[in-house]
Amino acid sequence: MTMLASLLSPSPLLSSTSSQQPQAVRVPPAAKQPLAAKVAAVAAAGLLVLSPAVVAAAEEPEFKVYYGTAASAANYGGYGGNASKKDAAEYVYEVPEGWKERLVSKVEKGTNGTDSEFFNPRKRSEREYLTFLAGFRALAPVSAVLDNLALSDVGLQDQISSADGVRSVERTDGSGQLYYDYEIAGAGAHSLISVTCARNKLYAHFVTAPNPEWSRDEAVLRRLHQSFKTVDPAGPSPSTS
Repeated sequence: MTMLASLLSPSPLLSSTSSQQPQAVRVPPAAKQPLAAKVAAVAAAGLLVLSPAVVAAAEEPEFKVYYGTAASAANYGGYGGNASKKDAAEYVYEVPEGWKERLVSKVEKGTNGTDSEFFNPRKRSEREYLTFLAGFRALAPVSAVLDNLALSDVGLQDQISSADGVRSVERTDGSGQLYYDYEIAGAGAHSLISVTCARNKLYAHFVTAPNPEWSRDEAVLRRLHQSFKTVDPAGPSPSTS
């Protein structure tokens, strides 16, 4: 038999005859895994399952309450002594931790009524702000209010003119105060606006973001929008809860 033939012939280890009985092969038992190693393996598996939820929880933003005083331009400069903005607040809204407050100038306060503004430092055009105008005892019809707000806000005019849709709804809070809510889906940005009258003033709260940021932060931005409310001077201490 040549070497090639011997390589191609069945291995004697794999052949069997009728006179041969299968040989029992004893397989040694697997080494027991130490308890500490099992615990580590289970913990690692648990981390793989829970990691996304843990990361999501860690990324959930925290919020703080802003107390707005709607002070006139003549009273610009804040409060001194022991005065408290919370005690003097006319409105409140929530702000994500990490957002920065933009200092509103006296001229800006006097011309378009901007009282407060916060922005996302990662994208300054993602922002939340409030304007107010004195001399309003009640809201005009829901369609007229938005048009009047746009008269003093060029950015809002452009957004409305290029909007894919503008939605409006009327609602009342627990004390019966009327609010108008607007949602503007513009070509480049998305805005949520809430308007109400109190203390002979019209308050307009804006939450706006470019469309990419809106897609990413919609839940947070809607929360900011819903957190706005005016403060009843005869009511309890202001809170957004």
